[in-house]
Amino acid sequence: MSNNNQKIREEITNQIISALERGSLPPWRKPWSCDRNAGMPKNVVSGDLYSGVNPLLLGLACERHGFQSRHWGTYKQWEQFGGKVMRRPSHVSKGQWGTKIVFCKAITKKKEHEEEETYFLLRTYTVFNIDQIEGDHLDHYRVGHNIDTRNEDSNFYEEADELIAATEADIRHGGNQAYYDIPRDYIQVPNRDQFSGTGYYETLFHELVHWTENRLNWDREGNGYALGELIAEIGACYLCSELNIPMNDENHHAYLDGWLQKMKQDSSFIFKASSQASRATDYLMSFKPAGVSC
Repeated sequence: MSNNNQKIREEITNQIISALERGSLPPWRKPWSCDRNAGMPKNVVSGDLYSGVNPLLLGLACERHGFQSRHWGTYKQWEQFGGKVMRRPSHVSKGQWGTKIVFCKAITKKKEHEEEETYFLLRTYTVFNIDQIEGDHLDHYRVGHNIDTRNEDSNFYEEADELIAATEADIRHGGNQAYYDIPRDYIQVPNRDQFSGTGYYETLFHELVHWTENRLNWDREGNGYALGELIAEIGACYLCSELNIPMNDENHHAYLDGWLQKMKQDSSFIFKASSQASRATDYLMSFKPAGVSC
């Protein structure tokens, strides 16, 4: 790994460690609003979701500055929409108003009489949230201007139920434990009425992410159980966000100290977990029935 790549990974890992150590919610676990402009961050031009470690970096920025919207773009992207980045507030340190995200590019080199060698180059870009942009014509990207209008009598979680059914995963209900049985390829969860709030979906999505392990050939080398649980935790949070399911505003997992220790030992740990969580989320969201808009 190049010195620049290592430096970027260490800086990002230290940001996440600092947030966790000061008692903040993990940047992947947010009490998402049901507003259609809230949720998993996406690029305002392409409409693509940010993946890998980037949703975590953008989540930290939202916590730091109080941003609510999911829409982000570079200075030039907002400029082409006729928007203008607001002046940096006096309480924000120089260089901290924009949010740095990471782009990973595969580089392949081949020397004469040698096999091709592929390595990954990390580059950083600076993006801004719509909450930092001036322009009334862009209000449709702001939280509060695109409210979900479904009434309370409708099944608010219909999209989630349809996706779960479409996976055709073997999901068994009953008992007091939730787990994924790898050898027999089935998921066990307590009955829905045993959960409060949206806990049923958080738990089931956690196990569905585990269900993707054999289907996506997870790489857990050197990190085993801790990495697997973090992948499932982050993936479940991403799924809840994409399907507009509000999450509990507390971290109820007992693995946090172990994850912190792993991050301090290995700056690539959070990158591996967030990258695999994004892959698992994309895989599961691919089961979303055609015509269903999240």
